[in-house]
Amino acid sequence: MIFEITAFGHPNITARHRTTFQITKDPEISKRADCIIGVRAEKSISEIPSKAKEVIKMGAKVNLEISLPDYGLTDEVSGFGDPRMTFSHDRDIVIRKSRFVCGRTLLISANKSAFEINREIARLLRDKKTELKLIFKVEG
Repeated sequence: MIFEITAFGHPNITARHRTTFQITKDPEISKRADCIIGVRAEKSISEIPSKAKEVIKMGAKVNLEISLPDYGLTDEVSGFGDPRMTFSHDRDIVIRKSRFVCGRTLLISANKSAFEINREIARLLRDKKTELKLIFKVEG
């Protein structure tokens, strides 16, 4: 199963967080939001497809392609679901290297954080016109 979410860059994106990364539906962020890689996301975690939630909650592996289609740049991240996930937040989606779970958590035990995403992608995301595509490939 594959689903996609579009978000956009913002001048305050630094992508410096060492354990998570996040997208948000919020249009504005401060420089303290060092885990955020995209704003104005078209969906929050509560809005992802129900079938995907079911499979992810069973502990499925998810491969995520982070893409800037206008620049031909991509990066890949993988992580896992967990039965504790509630998918309840109405603004955000968080990918974590840790095993911590809350209503914003989509993946845990991820192999990359915001700090480890391709630095050219992170640099380009400082422009509010940059379109970010997150393509989730759920195994199972």
